This record gives sequence, C-alpha cells and structure tokens, in this order.
Amino acid sequence: MPGSTLLTDRPETAARTRPGLVLVALLTCQLMIVLDATVMNVALPRIRDDLGFSATGLSWVMSSYTLVFGGLLLLGGRAGDLLGRRRLLVAGVVVFTLASLAGGLAHSAAMLVAARVAQGLGAAMAGPSTLALLATTFTEPRARMRALALFSGMASAGFAIGLIAGGLLTEWLSWRSVLFINVPLGVLIVVLALRHVREPERHPARLDLLGAATGSAGIAAVVYGFIRAASDGWRDGVTAGSLVAGALLLATFVLVEARTAQPLLPLRLFADRNRAAAYVNFLLGPMAGMSMFFFLTQYLQDVHGYGALTTGLAFLPMAALVFATTRLIPVLLPRFGPKPMAVTGALLMTSGVALLTRLGADTGYVAGLLPSMLLMGLGMGLAFAPLNVVIMTSVPPADAGAAGGVLQTMQQTGATLGLAILVTVAGAATRDAAAGAAPAEVLVTGMTHAFLASVAIGATAVLVALTFRRE
Repeated sequence: MPGSTLLTDRPETAARTRPGLVLVALLTCQLMIVLDATVMNVALPRIRDDLGFSATGLSWVMSSYTLVFGGLLLLGGRAGDLLGRRRLLVAGVVVFTLASLAGGLAHSAAMLVAARVAQGLGAAMAGPSTLALLATTFTEPRARMRALALFSGMASAGFAIGLIAGGLLTEWLSWRSVLFINVPLGVLIVVLALRHVREPERHPARLDLLGAATGSAGIAAVVYGFIRAASDGWRDGVTAGSLVAGALLLATFVLVEARTAQPLLPLRLFADRNRAAAYVNFLLGPMAGMSMFFFLTQYLQDVHGYGALTTGLAFLPMAALVFATTRLIPVLLPRFGPKPMAVTGALLMTSGVALLTRLGADTGYVAGLLPSMLLMGLGMGLAFAPLNVVIMTSVPPADAGAAGGVLQTMQQTGATLGLAILVTVAGAATRDAAAGAAPAEVLVTGMTHAFLASVAIGATAVLVALTFRRE
C-alpha cells in the first residue's frame, strides 16, 4: 500500500463499505484505547523493578497517558469534524501503535513515559472520531442504537478486560507484551478503516486555535492538579496553582466558545436537557466506578495474595455482565426511554459500591466481592449505553465529532478526578488508622472510606438521572 494513500480520502470506499467490518474496526479501536487505561495496572510492579522507577515516578506511567489523552480530546473531536474523521482515526491509530511499540522496547523510565505521552496523543486523535464514525455510518435508528450500545459496553467492560489481559500477558510473557499487543490491533484497525470505513462529508471551517489552547491547557492543568493532589496532598503549592490555573483557563475557554463563530466546543451541545444530563453522568459515573478497579486490584493482591492472572480473572464476571446487558439496550431503550434505565443503572452501580463499604481483611471473594461486582456490571451496562445513544443521536452530523470529544472528555476526566479524590480520601483515612493496627486492616480502612465517598458520588449521579425528560 503506497504511503501517500494512508491519510487520503478515497470515494470508492463507499462501495466497499461493510457495516459488520466497520463495526469491528471501530469497536476494536475503542477497546484498544480503553484497555490502555487499565492494562498497565497489573504490570506496574514489574515495570518498576525492570526500569528502576521510584515509588512516586511509577505513577507517571499511568498519569502521563491520562493527562495527554484527557487534555487533547476536545481538540481531537473538533479536528475530526474539520479535517476528516476517518483521516484522523487512521492517523491517531498509527501514532498510538508506533508509540506502543516504542514503549514495549523502552530501556529506561524516561523512554517509557515519553511513549505513554505519545499514546495519549494518538488516543485523543482517534477516540472522538471512533464514536462520531459510528453515529454517521449507522444511520438507521435501530442499527445505530445497537452500535452505540456495543460501543458503550466495550467502553465499560474494557476497564475489566484490561485487568484480565494485563494479568494474562504479565504472568505468561512479560510486562512489555502489554504494550506489544497494541501493534497487531492497530494494524488491523488501519487496514479495516482504509478498506471499509467511509469518510463522511467534511465541513470546511477554521479551527478555533484560541479555544483549543485554553481548553486543552485548562483540562490538562485540572487533571494534573488532581493527580498531584493524590501524591502530594491538597495543601501542596503546585496542586493549588494547577487547579486555580485550570479553572481560570476553562473559564476563559467558555467565554471564547460563546463568542467565536466556529467554536471548538459548540455550547449548543448542552442546550438539550437530556444531553446535558447525560454529559454530567458521564463525568460522575466513572468518578464513582473507578474506585472498584483501583482499590480491589490492590485488595486482591495485597490482602488476599492473588497473583496478577487471578486478580484479572476475578473481574471477568463483571465484564461479561456488562456485555450481556448492553445487548438488551436496543430492546429496552425504545420501550422505557433513557430515564428509567439511567436511574436504575446509577442505583445499581451505587448499591454495588455501597456493599464494598463493609469490606474487611477477611472478606471472601464469592460471598463478599462477587455480588458487588455483579451489581456494578449490571449497573454500568444499563447506565452508560443509554447516555451514548442520547448524546450521539441528538446532534447534527456536523457536530458529531465535537459531541464525541466532549463525551470522552467527561468520561476520562471523571475517571481521573475521581481516582485522585478517592486516593486522597483513602490516604487520609489510612494515616488516621495507622497507630497500632495491622497493615491489612489499615489498607482496608482507607479503601472503605474511599468507597463511602464513591457512594456519595453515585448518589449524585442518581439525582442527575432523575432530571431526564421522558421521551
């Protein structure tokens, strides 16, 4: 394949478009991006030992990816609208794939972190276009609803699948294979996209550079502030400075977007009540749910002595239930509408986390953890898939990329902010419980306090879901 055709638009692809293969390409892209948020977790101890990371430096293996990905998603979404969604999807996957290869070959801590930064850039380019292409390729209402439900299921279950895949690859091969697995996936996506994904009509316009600068810098500053707070505390000067700077930049961004003729983020996306509520819950849901993945991974390994593989497999029932539930969305959503499903899903997720507030050092998997995981799996399947449909089916094609970028920005930012807040809560509780307690009890005390904070966030998501207008 000549290199010059890699990022060009080829009209003849329309005739060869096969919806099934388009769906495979786009869902695989989403899975690859989501996997990278958790697949590295299980491998972190071996990465630390092999590359000589310090205890604080190790956190940047995760944070560098999150920071760049979350900060550039809005820009990636609008760039896809203006420059071509298939073009940006392919370019982003190529960057992500090459960065994964470089990360797997890394021989120093600095090289791995640099590769993770490049992965975040590629994910921010490809992610919004993936969702927008789903919405514009599948135009028949039932087919679109099914595709978006599967996309949501992939996004939700991908966190658990990442832990499973990370455990398998780390235990059987090495931590490097966790990154190398992205190479064949990336090649598959590029081949299928070039052959079968049709480039939608582009909408020529000027890119909102001032909005891009203030929005991306603002999100990055806020995300960095919360990441810093998790390790250095809320009173740290850099933490406070980052959060204040981020808030000012985001306020400036909103003013710019309200006045520019061709905004990076059209504020009209929030004019519809259901769409605005869906966006808010894409922020709150991951904030509450990330605590389960992060803390239970540590609980199973540090308290119960599970290996990497066993820890990953422990999340398999939840992942399976997310997928099974999303298959029912095309039947349930037309019958009940978004409100009952979003409320029920948020209630189930919150109930699952609430069960974890009773966690003890001797809590068993089947009796103590599995019921919570099943409630969370069912809740995520019901809560998030309708939100995808509400957002992506209610925007004009010209705004599909921007709408997808906002959705994924909310999701990514919610997970990052939630994790930082909950780690800080756990750290404070751990310090208070440290005197005279066994190490396992201290660890569990911190976790249960974090789960309690998750319950409060989940309850807020329930209240937001109650504001949905019945349709």
